[in-house]
Amino acid sequence: MNRYPIIRTQAEEERDLVRRLKERDSHAMAEIYSLYGRLVYIRILRIVRNQSIAEDLTQETFLRIWNGVRSYDEERAGLGTWIAAVARNQAIDYLRSGGGRMARKEDRLGTVERSAAYSDPVAGICNLDRTRALSLALKGLTAKQRVVIDLSYREGLSQAEIAGRLRQPLGTVKTRVRTALQSMRARLVQPEYAAL
Repeated sequence: MNRYPIIRTQAEEERDLVRRLKERDSHAMAEIYSLYGRLVYIRILRIVRNQSIAEDLTQETFLRIWNGVRSYDEERAGLGTWIAAVARNQAIDYLRSGGGRMARKEDRLGTVERSAAYSDPVAGICNLDRTRALSLALKGLTAKQRVVIDLSYREGLSQAEIAGRLRQPLGTVKTRVRTALQSMRARLVQPEYAAL
């Protein structure tokens, strides 16, 4: 009897998840949401630019995934890529709908109505200082660390997706993200950063 666990590839795990979804296993859906929920939300938020609408559309996206998983073809795209495409289509469908057009008009009106006289200059300065401190902390990272942080936080990719894009082992990506965040945290508590 083998005492060592069998290690499965990411592709094998994705195939198993898809198979379980097609069998209507709600635990598989919970796993998919845990793996891809943040990615879906960020993709949608970038398109609709409204947090509450993005939250609603994220839920609708996962409902669409649950109902449409039989159309998924692993030969055409990886699971994460397919889920991101479903999210993008959900957001675009919303923008093309009447509700999406009304929301965009309201956003533009809200922007016009807000005068510079009513803005909070202290909050603006604090945000600018935080941005400078983060920028300096990012510059202190190695090039490889900056890449994984950029892919994770700006593009909203999961660590598994980053590993796939960079063609690096998942463990390597996890280590780079962890050490990058530790390095940034250590820099941000230093007095010269706190003064910003």
